[in-house]
Amino acid sequence: MKKTIILFLTILYLFIGQTLFSQEYSSSQIDSIVIKAMSIEPNAGVAIAVVKDNKIVHLKGYGISSINSHEEVNENTLFAIASNSKAFTTAALALLVDEGKLNWNDKVVNHIPEFKMYDPYVTENFNIQDLVTHRSGLGLGAGDLMFIPDGSDFTIKDVLNSFQYQKPVSAFRTKYDYDNLLYVVAGEVVARVSGLSWAEFVESKIMKPLGMNSSAGVYQRVKNKNNVAFPHAIKDEKLRQLKTYLKNDESVGAAGGIYSSVNDLSKWLFLHLNNGKYGKDLSEQMISKKNHSELWKAHTNIGFNLEPKLPYKTHFNAYGLGWFLSDKNGYIVVEHGGHVPGMLSRTILIPELNVGIVVLTNTEGVYSYWTIAQEIIDAYLGVERIDWISEGKKWVENSEAETDSITTAVWKTVSIAKRKKSRYNNFTGTYSDNWFGNIKIWLKDEKLWFTSLRSPKLTGEMFFFKANTFAIKWEYQDMSCDAFAMFNLDENGKAISIKMKGISPNIDFSFDFQDLDLKRIEK
Repeated sequence: MKKTIILFLTILYLFIGQTLFSQEYSSSQIDSIVIKAMSIEPNAGVAIAVVKDNKIVHLKGYGISSINSHEEVNENTLFAIASNSKAFTTAALALLVDEGKLNWNDKVVNHIPEFKMYDPYVTENFNIQDLVTHRSGLGLGAGDLMFIPDGSDFTIKDVLNSFQYQKPVSAFRTKYDYDNLLYVVAGEVVARVSGLSWAEFVESKIMKPLGMNSSAGVYQRVKNKNNVAFPHAIKDEKLRQLKTYLKNDESVGAAGGIYSSVNDLSKWLFLHLNNGKYGKDLSEQMISKKNHSELWKAHTNIGFNLEPKLPYKTHFNAYGLGWFLSDKNGYIVVEHGGHVPGMLSRTILIPELNVGIVVLTNTEGVYSYWTIAQEIIDAYLGVERIDWISEGKKWVENSEAETDSITTAVWKTVSIAKRKKSRYNNFTGTYSDNWFGNIKIWLKDEKLWFTSLRSPKLTGEMFFFKANTFAIKWEYQDMSCDAFAMFNLDENGKAISIKMKGISPNIDFSFDFQDLDLKRIEK
């Protein structure tokens, strides 16, 4: 009798454990999550891949790739995966290490002699892993303004020249600050060591062997553009199609240029869940187990908590090589997000559960790429469920409310502010920043205008705000990035320099106006 009771309790415990803590979503349940998300937030399109135990659980597209063409999204629709490209760059480096052509501790200057940081010691000691671990000492998104918005004429040569003029915000290798431009340098390392461009290397050495036949390193290299998602934004609660973000220099793709589909990316998930193995019966080894482990090692600490909170009980957050790392409910979670104007993506791997998730979206200003993935991952992690779809809607509303309250107040002040236009001549002229180049302050129909000579989309009218501060309304409005320009004057009231910062508290960090140090060079 006692044995029978013990057996019954054991079976009951296992049943309850399976029911409460491992309620994996079926494909139809994932459909329901996406439909709910798309009904709450005005998404254009969404595509999802979920894999487990080397099998496809869900592979599907939803909505439309373009509000102009109304083409439907499917599992083969190509999206910009943005910063999820970074993991391809570190995988490329791992391949070169496996081939003996590179070492993780190689000094960057040994491969790129003209590479120069803000300090001689940092320049001399900066190694390959420093390029891809966000511990350079530079600030969040330092130098991103060279490529955000698109349309600038900056090249890899300009990137390599820029770091010596950037000002550090922390000591070398002591603090995490997300960086994009150093990934561009990592892509240049791949090119110089392999003899192939970064895009050619990734396509031929990673995508082709995996069978990612539709994917490309950058948009310009997409062979068939008949099934490509276009970016969108929400304007007055309606979807508006944006122009595709284009990089003039393909080398920038190493930080965030790849176009791929959930069908192709499911093969990328399988590669990582099998520790670098792929092919029939996993007979091929693309990345050695040693170097694949290096990708998922915690290289840069982001945060640590001895008293973790529910539901995830997360003790640590860190950055590996192209991947964010954390513990959630006792499991290591490996993930990354991506964002370029109108395109957002998220990749998640739970190695111990052999689970992988990819969500791709093409709508700016909504959180579906994050909330849909979070709903799915929670089921596998066995945590108490949260209605992330509804929470995401609240985040959007709160963010918009905060932004609106501040920006509305700024433009209200502008509307009632008065300034003698005769004094505008005190501000006109050419100003220069060491890494961003020249900008021009000029008069157009008696109105003050700002124009970047190297990033022409950063052109807009300047409205008097207060004292010597003007608010710039950019012609570019794909993202909220209007900015303040604060003039410093000499003893005669003539402008000698400009400092800048974004107006919105929620401006994307890549608009690093605050890092500019514009000096007047010509009246």
